[in-house]
Amino acid sequence: MDKKDLQVLRKIVDHISSVLTYCAECTSLDDFQSDPMRVEACVFNLMQIGELAKTALSDEAKNQIVTIPWKQLYGMRNRIVHGYSGVDMRIVWDTIHNDLPSLQNEIKKYI
Repeated sequence: MDKKDLQVLRKIVDHISSVLTYCAECTSLDDFQSDPMRVEACVFNLMQIGELAKTALSDEAKNQIVTIPWKQLYGMRNRIVHGYSGVDMRIVWDTIHNDLPSLQNEIKKYI
């Protein structure tokens, strides 16, 4: 994996870390949604993760790391960017709570 791809993976991990930090005290969807600034910050970081996965990371790197659902990452980004009012916060919360920790661990294996 080249230097640029490693930098992109580090940025993705940084965005994941930010989201997990923002939500460290959240134990439920209601906790998560109780702070609009937290929601906006997390959604912004999810958009950044998707954007990096789609445009900044090389196809070679994505093909090498087959355990990560790259299309789902930028699919979420597209859903947020093109239809924010239709974004289901339950899906966002489930992604943060259930998927981001394992995604972070998986990416760290390659850094």
